[in-house]
Parts: sequence; C-alpha cells; structure tokens
Amino acid sequence: MKKKVVILGAGYAGIHAGKMLHKKFKKDDSVEITLIDRKPYHTLMTELHEVAGHRTNEDAIRVDIKKIFAKRKVDFVQADISNIDFDKQCLESDNGEKYDYDYLVIGAGSEPCYYGIDGVQENSLTLWSYEDAIKIRQHILNMFRQAEKETNEKKRRDMLTFVVAGAGFTGVEMVGELAEWTKKLCKDYRVSESEVSVYIVDALPKILPMLPEKLIAKSTRRLEKMGVNIILNSPIGKVDKTFAQVGDKKIDTYTVIWTAGVMGCSFSNKLGLTMGKKGRVQVNEYMQSVDYNNVYLIGDNAYFEENERPVPQIVEAAHQTADTAVNNIHADITGKEKEKFQSNIRGFMVSIGSRYAVANLGAKKPVAMSGFIAMLMKHLINMMYLFKVAGVNRTFSYMLHEFFHVKDRRSFVGGHFSKSSPNFFLIPFRIYLGVMWIIEGIHKIDEGWLKEAKMFASDAVSGASAVVESVATKANEVADAVSSASTVTEVATEAVTTASSVATEQVSQYGEPLIKEVPGFMQWIIDNIVAPNAVAFQTVMVVTEIILGICLIAGLFTFIWSIISVGMTVGITLTGMADATILWYFFGGIALIGGSGSTLGLDYYVLPWLKKKWKNIGIVKKSYLYFD
Repeated sequence: MKKKVVILGAGYAGIHAGKMLHKKFKKDDSVEITLIDRKPYHTLMTELHEVAGHRTNEDAIRVDIKKIFAKRKVDFVQADISNIDFDKQCLESDNGEKYDYDYLVIGAGSEPCYYGIDGVQENSLTLWSYEDAIKIRQHILNMFRQAEKETNEKKRRDMLTFVVAGAGFTGVEMVGELAEWTKKLCKDYRVSESEVSVYIVDALPKILPMLPEKLIAKSTRRLEKMGVNIILNSPIGKVDKTFAQVGDKKIDTYTVIWTAGVMGCSFSNKLGLTMGKKGRVQVNEYMQSVDYNNVYLIGDNAYFEENERPVPQIVEAAHQTADTAVNNIHADITGKEKEKFQSNIRGFMVSIGSRYAVANLGAKKPVAMSGFIAMLMKHLINMMYLFKVAGVNRTFSYMLHEFFHVKDRRSFVGGHFSKSSPNFFLIPFRIYLGVMWIIEGIHKIDEGWLKEAKMFASDAVSGASAVVESVATKANEVADAVSSASTVTEVATEAVTTASSVATEQVSQYGEPLIKEVPGFMQWIIDNIVAPNAVAFQTVMVVTEIILGICLIAGLFTFIWSIISVGMTVGITLTGMADATILWYFFGGIALIGGSGSTLGLDYYVLPWLKKKWKNIGIVKKSYLYFD
C-alpha cells in the first residue's frame, strides 16, 4: 500500500521539504509526494524589499512551482486548504476537494503581527507577500504623482513623508531601498529632496538587535548618510490615515509600512493543535506536532525552544526544520531511528540599499563584514539558494535582475554591467569578422592545407627533423671518411644555415609570433596528436573557419560561433602559429558574444523556435538547463 506524504505550503520550508523528499524517495514507487499551495509560485520573501523599492522587476521574486518540481517525484496542486481533519487524515480545500495523507508536513508560513495597536492593521502597508511588495511600490509612486500636482505645501510634504515601523532586518532593508528610490523619484517628478522625509522607528533602543554592536553602528551611520531619520525607544501608539503616533511624536504621513513583527499564520491557529507562542504550533524535538506524531510543522509554523530561546523565523531555520521533518518521515517509513532537531544558524545578512550590506557570518566564530564584500556575499548566497531550487535557469535570471538589467545604477557594482547599446551597431562588425574568417579559410585552401601538412608547428618540426637528419648523414660521412676538422666545420655551418633558412621562411610567412615558446602541454598535444594527423586537423580547421564566417555573416548562432572564434584564436596562438593580427579575431569574438545575430540575423527567427523546443525536453526541464 502506498504512503502519501502531503506538504502544505510552498514557502522556503515547504519547497525545501519537497526537494528533500524527492531525493529520499525518488526510486521508491511506494511513496507519493504532493505539495499544495494556493499560489502557483514560490515567493522569495527575503527579496520583497527590492520590488517594493523598485530596484528589480516583479518577476524577480517569483519562481514557478511547476518548474521547480518538473520531472520530479513531487506533484504540485494549486488549492486553498480551508480545513484539516487530523483524525481522518484528510485536507479539504475551499472548493470541496479532499486530499488524503499518511504524513502531513505543514509549512503554511506566517503573517504580520499588529500587537493590537490602534489603526495599524487598517491603515498601514505590510511587506509580507508578493502582493504587498507590488502594493507598496504603487502606493509610493502614487504619492509622488499626487505631490507633483499638489499646491498646498503642508499636504505635499505629508504625501512625501514615509514611515517604516520596525528596525529589524525587513524594516532596515525596506527603508534602505526607500531612501535610495525616493531620490530618483524626486528627479522624475520634479520634487525637491528637501520636501521628502524617510523615517524608521522602533520601540527598542537600537536597530538590528541580532547583530553585534560594531555592525549596528555601521548600519546606523549608513542610514543617516542616506538621509533616514532614526527614531528609537518610541513604540507606535496609533496609525491613522494621515498620521502615525510614534512615542510622544506625531508624524503627519499617508504612508506607514509595518515590519514590526511576525506571528504564525491565522490558518494554523484554527487547526486545534497545541499552540506555542506568537501563533506558532508547538512541536517536539523531531518537529512533530505534540498532538499527532504523523503531523510535522516546519518553518515559521513550528515553535520549538533551544536553550530557552525559540528557533528564529529565518530562512536557514526553515530549511533546517524541514530537513529534520523529512529525515524523520523517511526514518518512520524505512524503519530507522529518528533524529532530533538541532539548529545551526550560520549568520545574518542585511542589505541597506543596493550597494551596501552588513553581515555576520559563521556559526562558532562569526566574521563581521560590511560594505561591498558583505553585499557580494549576500548575492552569492542568494544565487546558491536559487541554484538549489531551480538550477541554472533561476540563477541566470537572478544575475540578469541584479546586475545586467538593473536601472539607475542600483547594483553593488553600480551601473557598469547594465550599460548596453543596441545590437544594430554590431552588424557591420559581425559581417566584417565573418568575411575575414572566410578569407582566412580560402587562403589556406589555396596554400594546400587540405592536401599536405602546412601547419606552422608541423613545418617547424619537419624542418628541424630534416636538419637533424642532414647533420646525422653528413656526420656519418665524415666519420666514415675520417675527414679533417675543416670538413666538420663545413657540416656544422651548413646545418646552421639550413635551420636559419627554415625559421626565416616561417617568420616571413606568419610574422613575429605572439608566443615565442610553445607551452609544454601544447607542445605535447602538437607532437602526439596534431602532427601525426596534420592534414585531418588542417581540414577541420579550414572548414570551421569558413562555416564560422558564413554563420557570423548570416547571424546564425552568433553566441556559439563567437565563443568558437575566441577559442580558436587562443588555440592557434598557443601553438606559436599566430602573429599580432590574430588579436582582431579574439577581441571581435568577445564583442559579438552578446548575441548580435538577433538583429538582422537568422537568430531573430531561429532562437525563439529552438528555445521553445528545448524547454519542453524532459531532461532539460529536470536539470533547469534553459533560460526564460
């Protein structure tokens, strides 16, 4: 009888659980795995501030769940679960569909906590979903649009006052993006920067309390440098449509972004399970509900204390709780011993705008980082996560969003990688380089490269061999005749003259080589592979040059042929056959790698068709070897 494992929720914990379960049971047909979520996409919650602050596009924080589990042993069902019957082991959706389970993993996530403060839920914006990020972005844009037309100075300043409530990770990242973006909006909407006010407020005495004091100080200075007003030791008392009461200070504003706390989602609160604190379900050391041993809680839904402190609600903890739950489900099904949960939090990272970050990385001896290197580490860790989730496909998309398509220089490398020009201007150069490759190939045919060994290295070897053979023959003649010393001198002189003649002939034909001495590994390849098959290699080389030229002229697969152009020039140079003129082919190939064939070339028609066919191949879907 098949065992049914159901995962509820496609957040960080749920996606990781699905991936792990696939690995555990991919060869076991007796286990069925189903992932259920009400949305068709996985949201990158740690990147919400980038969309809310208009640094990246909307699709930068969404990952298609079906793509994640393509060709894997995880069936995805899009459904909104309204009830769970733990006795009958069944989930029921709002449209009446039922899903049975033997093991249930609940990773339904969390939601903002308002602490019962007057007006917060009704009048503030939250940053806890894809929809929240879009709503904040549109709201801020609308404030500037309205302020541009507003003639009342007081009202205009209120429209341009933005308050972020909560100075934890989410709040600091949000206010950093906001401070950076508003400067650009001032230019777009002809608003003076002096009219814009950006606040971050918190009831605690410092920002980012989970970081060491050194990084807190650096983060504070960075925010102040960006023009952010920091108000601490001041709890929010009330939020109205037109103001926020912060301690004893009233801030007139139309924008309060609430990031002051999270709690377990309301869905988990109504399940009837034993609850821990802040709306999270109590679990034991195996991540099991204390009420049902076949029900596991992971991520923000699980409440478990280590050393009298709850497991933090961060991505790393979500993954580790998912690991424990999956390992114990596997142990239960296979009859092995369960393992206890033990967290291993390896650090925290916070970006403050697009170019600066602070990080405290390492479990036992944390290393504090700030600035460029911390931002680099944040990007690398994000890419590592996305590579595990959706391989090359999503990692490449992340690089495009963060480095190559980012606008207004809002990247940690500025706008250097995102500067671009139309491929139209590369068309003449693409055609020129193609013609030069064809001429090069035809020239070699005229020289007889398809009939006899002509390669420089082979000629040099042959010439040297001939010299050695000549010297040996004459030496034997001298020895046999027991000639005088003058005869020996004559032989040596003739050998030197012959060798000089060979070298002079080669240099005059090819010019002064870029590399005087062939590297050892290349010499071995020449002596053992190329030289014994010189004509065959020459033929392949000539044919490749001509095809390369034709494809560049036609704009067909220019990305591939440009790389081949670069590779061929490197290979030819390493053999000692090339003079400085070959550098045109090398740098030309680099310039055309960006895909110049998509403008007035066959790539414009061929690549979209091939991409569509390629993405539908099973092994390609499974390995994520495609670009969107």
